[in-house]
Amino acid sequence: MTKLRTVTLGCKVNQYETELVRQSLATAGYQDAADDQVAELCVVNTCTVTSEGDSKSRQVIRQLARRNPGTRIVVMGCYATRAPEEIAALPSVAEVITDKRELPDWLTRWGVADVPTGISGFSGRSRAYVKVQDGCMLNCSFCIIPTVRPHLASRPLAHITDEVSRLVDAGHREIVLTGIHLGHYGVEWSRTRPKHEWLRLSHLLEKLAALPGEFRLRLSSIEATEVTRELIAVMAAHPARICPHLHISMQSGSDAVLRRMRRRWGSRRFVDRCHLVREMLDMPALTTDVIVGFPGETDQDFDDTCRVCEEVGFSKIHIFPFSPRRGTPAADMPDQVAPDVKAARGRALAELETRLRQRYFAGLQGRRLEVLVESAAETPGRVVGTACRYAPVELPAEAGSIGRLARVTAGRVAEGRIQAE
Repeated sequence: MTKLRTVTLGCKVNQYETELVRQSLATAGYQDAADDQVAELCVVNTCTVTSEGDSKSRQVIRQLARRNPGTRIVVMGCYATRAPEEIAALPSVAEVITDKRELPDWLTRWGVADVPTGISGFSGRSRAYVKVQDGCMLNCSFCIIPTVRPHLASRPLAHITDEVSRLVDAGHREIVLTGIHLGHYGVEWSRTRPKHEWLRLSHLLEKLAALPGEFRLRLSSIEATEVTRELIAVMAAHPARICPHLHISMQSGSDAVLRRMRRRWGSRRFVDRCHLVREMLDMPALTTDVIVGFPGETDQDFDDTCRVCEEVGFSKIHIFPFSPRRGTPAADMPDQVAPDVKAARGRALAELETRLRQRYFAGLQGRRLEVLVESAAETPGRVVGTACRYAPVELPAEAGSIGRLARVTAGRVAEGRIQAE
């Protein structure tokens, strides 16, 4: 069999797409190369969100060429779309796929007779990602992704339901729905269909919640504008199936910064939507992304961000110091914030996040939680996993429980984890 090696950089969507390519090639006789084996074919799925992503992609390609003499390297992903000439010039690169829509044709050329519509497992993972949508038509001033994934494309409902059923049958107990702009699932169909035939994320979630089997659903990052009453109502109607957790991308709590970012909502509407989620769901986990040090961000702007974070009560904040991305308007904006100021604000926000996180975890004490067991703990006879409310949990169990769902009672918080029985 032809030996294959795949490498993924970047987001959950990339991880899903690499798995689809790997499983497709397996049907044509390709086999995963062991660590000590030379792979005749290497597939690299690249990221271009930051300049660092570009650099890591080039580094991976060069390492693969060096460690796999004579290999053919096929490169896909957002960096491949943005700068195909740069990648084509790297050693051992045989082909650059500049558009993910070309994948079926490429797979056919490489021997795949019947390109699958989805995956049947997610190797080495208890949690499986399912891509339901591609493309983003927003115009945030700091983001390069709409220029490399501009085409909205939602997967057919039947393909997604069939795929989720296969993944559950394969033993995956958590299914994470993901997309480049997840909340725009089905949006492009509204242009050609009457309103009563529209299909949105809430409809998809309702259909998936009705599937049989022992599993739970989780949504990946979503925009506040797409956290609709209909979506929250579906989550509330299926508390045992849909994790009470939303990762709502905020980026800043300052209205002035949000305008320069070209975000669609101001801070007050964002907070109001988070309050609505708390009203309709039972103690949900709310997590977010924040960029610190965006061009022109003042001390007052940063204070506004901290105030909003405190008011919402996020249980986790992904903190990103602003990094100018060549090709975006923000890279050329005046009043770039000094690196030491960005670092100081990042530390201050991290301290706030720790307090908010501890407060949320403490509020879960005594509650029943469902935990996906993922690995053995440092202490023998104990394991760790992730709760439905996106909290790390340690509990007494043997390694044989890895991959299963466990129902526990939350106890005290120690070393950043909820200790449960």
